Amino acid sequence: MSEAVEGREAIVLLDRTREVVDPQLRATIDSLPGSLRRVAMYHFGWEHADGTPAAGSTGKAIRPALVLAATRALGGNECLAVSAAAAVELAHNFTLLHDDVIDEDPTRRHRPTAWTVFGTPDAIIAGDAMFAVALRLLAEDHHPASAAASRRLADCVIELCAGQQADCAFEERAPNDVSLDECLEMATAKTGALLGCACALGALYAGAGEEETAAMDAFGREAGLAFQLIDDLIGIWGDPDRTGKPAGADLAAHKKSLPVVAALTSGTAAGAELAELYRGPMNAATVRRAAEAVDRAGGRDWAQLQAADRMARAVHELSRAVPDLAAAGDLLALAEFVTRRTR
Repeated sequence: MSEAVEGREAIVLLDRTREVVDPQLRATIDSLPGSLRRVAMYHFGWEHADGTPAAGSTGKAIRPALVLAATRALGGNECLAVSAAAAVELAHNFTLLHDDVIDEDPTRRHRPTAWTVFGTPDAIIAGDAMFAVALRLLAEDHHPASAAASRRLADCVIELCAGQQADCAFEERAPNDVSLDECLEMATAKTGALLGCACALGALYAGAGEEETAAMDAFGREAGLAFQLIDDLIGIWGDPDRTGKPAGADLAAHKKSLPVVAALTSGTAAGAELAELYRGPMNAATVRRAAEAVDRAGGRDWAQLQAADRMARAVHELSRAVPDLAAAGDLLALAEFVTRRTR
């Protein structure tokens, strides 16, 4: 199957997921108290800052799509997993609201971030409420897997928070003081854990056993790490018109992302140059120099190769849960889509 066909297939899957899951999401957000609901509705793109209706994007819906696709791959009924898919998406958006505050990001999805519009306290509190209603969705679900799914999502968010804490701690350390293994561990917790959880919840809702569920989790984690590697590349070389963020935003913030740490630990002259740049303030000119240094030190090539390797590992893990990969075509299409994206 060609890359273009795979991309179209994934887009159809994501569009269908939004059609199925968005009503549950909106109903859940509508249950929040007014002030919290307003922040959440704005964050999801359903309202403008003044509360009037908007037709903005609610995001790509990759994680809920993985829940439903995993359920289908293991012979389950995706209609019974909609609450689980919505819960995962709510948990994801809880992290986005907090990440935007922590990173001081001014924009998301081509509009001002919630904290810049409503203030930091309201954005954080709305994020907290979003995770609470995610767990409530699972608690109120009558599916036999709901209790196990709730525990798994809670454990996942704890792991995710540990990954976020490590990411923040890296920023306080000297440029050469973060190892590549540490960075990979952080990225697995911060990004891979939730994609793994999404796939595992889909398995649970299909009635899968422990081994299949663990394999699905491993598939999502490996695909999630590939996703993060590509995301880190976009954070340096992404097109602002497509990403909605300034060029080189991660470099300007002195982020120790995976390609950056690969460059810093490369033992090359370019890596040493990057370390020196990371010790000082960044302007447009130094951001460009830093991006060039990452490239010359091999960080860009390393991240691209690692992303491909992690996807190969993901497919191997998936084959443990679904030996006939033809039945997992939707999962593979989604994984390929997120690791080939350019924005």
